[in-house]
Amino acid sequence: MAAAAECDVVMAATEPELLDDEEAKREAESFKEQGNAYYAKKDYNEAYNYYTKAIDMCPKNASYYGNRAATLMMLGKFREALGDAQQSVRLDDSFVRGHLREGKCHLSLGNAMAACRSFQRALELDHKNAQAQQEFKNANAVIEYEKIAETDFEKRDFRKVVFCMDRALEFAPACHRFKILKAECLAMLGRYPEAQSVASDILRMDSTNADALYVRGLCLYYEDCIEKAVQFFVQALRMAPDHEKACIACRNAKALKAKKEDGNKAFKEGNYKLAYELYTEALGIDPNNIKTNAKLYCNRGTVNSKLRKLDDAIEDCTSAVKLDATYIKAYLRRAQCYMDTEQYEEAVRDYEKVYQTEKTKEHKQLLKNAQLELKKSKRKDYYKILGVDKNASEDEIKKAYRKRALMHHPDRHSGASAEVQKEEEKKFKEVGEAFTILSDPKKKTRYDSGQDLDEEGMNMGDFDANNIFKAFFGGPGGFSFEASGPGNFFFQFG
Repeated sequence: MAAAAECDVVMAATEPELLDDEEAKREAESFKEQGNAYYAKKDYNEAYNYYTKAIDMCPKNASYYGNRAATLMMLGKFREALGDAQQSVRLDDSFVRGHLREGKCHLSLGNAMAACRSFQRALELDHKNAQAQQEFKNANAVIEYEKIAETDFEKRDFRKVVFCMDRALEFAPACHRFKILKAECLAMLGRYPEAQSVASDILRMDSTNADALYVRGLCLYYEDCIEKAVQFFVQALRMAPDHEKACIACRNAKALKAKKEDGNKAFKEGNYKLAYELYTEALGIDPNNIKTNAKLYCNRGTVNSKLRKLDDAIEDCTSAVKLDATYIKAYLRRAQCYMDTEQYEEAVRDYEKVYQTEKTKEHKQLLKNAQLELKKSKRKDYYKILGVDKNASEDEIKKAYRKRALMHHPDRHSGASAEVQKEEEKKFKEVGEAFTILSDPKKKTRYDSGQDLDEEGMNMGDFDANNIFKAFFGGPGGFSFEASGPGNFFFQFG
């Protein structure tokens, strides 16, 4: 830019002119020289003022417009600079620096095709001009970045679009179009603060920029601030009623908000089937809205848990955390479903994730409870062995033992294969072991609380299942099985 922004010195006209014109030219040259001095000191505002005075005195001098264009470029006012550069080459089409500045302004503003035409004209006038050659290459590079970005945007490869726009913006720093495309892709990638920053910078310069307003709304929309997002979309549509993206986003935002609120209302009223349908419909509105959809999946998971469709609830919560790995509520909901389905290892894993993120007393207790249930699950399930509920009464436990003990007693299977006899004997012992624990209040309490039963003399390796059986059935003559036909047995007391 520095080379393109050098000031020009124009020789006095050789044609004899009227004295008034000569005086005006001399005064204009004086203003230009003062402008050059301020330009050299990088006081571009003062330089601009003196170049303007020179133009006022001599409005048909191409170099004055060229110098003012250079000053405006240094001030970052490329659109105003473009006007001056274009005027300079209109006045003198052979003005090489004028064409260079025009091309540089076009390129800085993102119009690479127009920039190429300007640089080509400069090369026609001076084919060895190194700056024109380099700038022509830069303009073609921007054209290529635009093409790649357009293709990748359609492929939804937003990271590559951001990369291309970053490269293009190195040559076109004042191009709002490139900045907006980059910001939109940053929003699609979930990099909302960066996207907001780009859009806000544009709005500071142009508060009516519909594209920037749209991107601000898009960030809020994807952060699940739907009400605020709608306000920005509406504002964008006021500035540009035909803004298609803002129109679609506004419609989706309103539809999502309505469906979600209707689903919440149905859930609170206990109409879980309707709530499920509404959350499902909401999930179909916009697959790109990750945060809102994560909440919708979690909400639908809660509905499924209420309907006792625990596997479906787990699946929905899994979908939620895939969309938003920081969504604590979804981890908690899934962990509870894992607990309810006795998948304790998975529950512990989720509660550990939650506790690592939010170290609260409540989360610590939930983790401890899950770890206890996991520990208990790795022992023999005596309730399952007897086929009773964990809240079974003493009588229910006795009845269950009676039934299972008779079912697996070795005498009943004396005619079976060695393999079957071995398996039934094992089951018979487990039934006796289960009854020993669950029929003793102290042992049962320790078992239910997850404590080790081998402590305080409760070594389960010391008991005899046959002794338990005899003690339970009692009687002076004992107990025996008698065959009553092939495969049939009855028992009798002596």
